[in-house]
Amino acid sequence: MTARPSLLYVTDLAYQARGRRYCDEDIVLSSRLRADFDIALCHPLDAAALMDRFDAVVVRNSGPVLHYQKEYDAFRDQAVARDVRVYNPLTGRADMAGKQYLLELTEAGYPVIPTIDRAQDLYRLPAADQYVVKPKAGADSIGLAFVSREQLDGLGYGNILVQPRVDFRYEVSFYYIDDTFQYALHAPDPSRRWVLEPYSPTQADLVFAGRFIDWNTLDHGIQRVDACRTQEGDLLLVELEDLNPYLSLEHVNDRTRDTFVTSMMASLHRFLDAATHA
Repeated sequence: MTARPSLLYVTDLAYQARGRRYCDEDIVLSSRLRADFDIALCHPLDAAALMDRFDAVVVRNSGPVLHYQKEYDAFRDQAVARDVRVYNPLTGRADMAGKQYLLELTEAGYPVIPTIDRAQDLYRLPAADQYVVKPKAGADSIGLAFVSREQLDGLGYGNILVQPRVDFRYEVSFYYIDDTFQYALHAPDPSRRWVLEPYSPTQADLVFAGRFIDWNTLDHGIQRVDACRTQEGDLLLVELEDLNPYLSLEHVNDRTRDTFVTSMMASLHRFLDAATHA
């Protein structure tokens, strides 16, 4: 490895995300990382062809992979076969592997919105005015629908998940690098998911979020724990994003942003050092 490591930074700068500007975040973040690394940005569809030329591949705001699932699967397979270092590592157990983890966490008794994928398990869902139906391979609310209890029996089970529609006070996200908490943001208005404000978590909040970070067992990388605060005051997991979580860095102050960048740099150095000495 050279004295100055090289990174292939994977991002779709043209992707139009609802309520977010992926390109702005990645332009700023990649420019900051240049202090320690030689960086080239590329579209996710180009990553497999270019990745051998770099010390590591950093997957950031690459957009929902369901839009290019075949190519993404090929990228994963080739990265593993060619021993390419990918950050986040491809061993993530959460969104990186699909929504199956919501079933696993429900079964294990974690504080997650109850989730089922079989008609015979409908009895396990609490009563609700409406239910959420989402594809197992979904992302960014693509394919999400709301149905009544009466409609649940007629659904085509197999590739979908079903959850009660939770009446929550607000959503809150906890951002981690490796296993270290960085900052939290919340959306005070439930109808405006991406209108975010800084959030000061309690110790109980961090214990909640930390359980999912521990469960995922990723030694390196960026994770976002999305949760909702119920009317009773409890937190329930909505999503554990370990593939390419948007960081909403525009909503934190300069000091928090600087700390995050410094922590990410240190994490990347540890990641590369661990691979070198493995």
